[in-house]
Amino acid sequence: MPNAFSSLLNRLGWTSSDDLTSQAPTLPSTVHAPRALELVAEGATLVDVREAGEWRSGHAALAIHITLSQLARQTRRLPQDRPVVVMCQSGSRSKVAAKQLRNAGFRATSLSGGIGTWQAAGGSVRSGR
Repeated sequence: MPNAFSSLLNRLGWTSSDDLTSQAPTLPSTVHAPRALELVAEGATLVDVREAGEWRSGHAALAIHITLSQLARQTRRLPQDRPVVVMCQSGSRSKVAAKQLRNAGFRATSLSGGIGTWQAAGGSVRSGR
């Protein structure tokens, strides 16, 4: 017999565990690159918080560039109705940025390992602006 929580989810149209995973209201504080790629493919916003020179040397093709120092003033550029995956060079700045975004009401997670792990997992990277 299904419990009350399962019944409620069923009435809301959540019929499988896949739906619960992809539409969960919260995200872990960090994700590995394969999960980050999945989230972006499912519609998450990708934000790169590295400095301009780092961005120009190579960035994820779908990323929005907002440096960590500008993030608090630039959150209006980000949709609040979908998850945000934050990346940097190594994963340190993105942890800080994701926490700032969560505190501002976003569902945000940090890419563990940075842009190198993104690229190694098959994420596209381009250089220039």
